[in-house]
Amino acid sequence: MGRPRQFDSDSAVERAMQVFWRKGYGATTPQDLVDELGIGKGSLYNAFGSKHALFEKALLRYRDSQTEALVAMLEEGGPVKERLRKVLMFLVELDLADPDRRGCMAVNTVAELGESDESAMRLVRRMLDRTEEAFRAVVEEGRRDGEIAADVDARAVGSLLLNTVVGLRLICRSAEGPERPTRVVDALLASL
Repeated sequence: MGRPRQFDSDSAVERAMQVFWRKGYGATTPQDLVDELGIGKGSLYNAFGSKHALFEKALLRYRDSQTEALVAMLEEGGPVKERLRKVLMFLVELDLADPDRRGCMAVNTVAELGESDESAMRLVRRMLDRTEEAFRAVVEEGRRDGEIAADVDARAVGSLLLNTVVGLRLICRSAEGPERPTRVVDALLASL
């Protein structure tokens, strides 16, 4: 009979997510994970199988904590453009307040791993698809309510909003303040 686990796996995935988010997949060593989680390498591999398996769990945790929070904000009531502004500015403020300027873990994963890691890309695509679909649904709502012109292509604007989020997350990694990202948000919303 093996020894019982001496750590909480949910907490371990959360802490591993923070390491991967801060350092990236390639720069994160098994020793970094062991140090952060406070467990031995054997326990790490027994619990998660591999560094990559833990990374995938961390991406899923990121999706659950970030993407679903964004979608929930978009689904709140109120004027559509105000909700869009609230979500976009929330991301700007979140990124600018982060002392490590980590940006978006999903975007960072695409930039680092590209097509060399198909399973990670599948997870990221699902996150991006979910976000884009939420944007499209909000734009459709705005069209129905007359807040957005009826001839606007909701699918195209959903893609534009997703692209804006990706760009904002990158801009905020190097921004000295909120001026540039705020201009981007204001220009986008004025165009709808």
